Amino acid sequence: MSERINNCVIPTDRHVAPEDHVWAQVADDDTVTVGMTDIAQSLAKRFLHAHIKREGTDVDKGDSVATVESSKYVGPVQTPVGGEVVAVNDAVKSDAEMINMDPYGDGWVVRIDPDDLEADLAEGPKGDPAVDQYADVIANEDNLEECEHLEGSELA
Repeated sequence: MSERINNCVIPTDRHVAPEDHVWAQVADDDTVTVGMTDIAQSLAKRFLHAHIKREGTDVDKGDSVATVESSKYVGPVQTPVGGEVVAVNDAVKSDAEMINMDPYGDGWVVRIDPDDLEADLAEGPKGDPAVDQYADVIANEDNLEECEHLEGSELA
């Protein structure tokens, strides 16, 4: 479930943090999967490396759970929830381009057992409010006229 703005895919079935270009999806067991958005991968271009925190690491909301690197960008993946990292996507560690190819699926970064899920996600919109907030971010982003997807991407 998603919407497109300027060819950028914005998920409506998970929480987003448009200012950090990350998403969070709550699983049935209340763990939270965190990843980067289509907009993030479009701005950064092809990811080359992903250095992800280890399982067992405690993080606060807003902390970096990974550092990603492309030829145009080096920066953090900030978590929209605090808690313990309970799973790391080893496939992304081995091939960071998975974020470009499938940012809302196989390109997830970490799973977190949250400390205060309700409070942390209260600020991260979901559904139409997420699309509306991201539309504003996209409209004000100087380096993004339209999202680009690598050949073979799930979003192409």
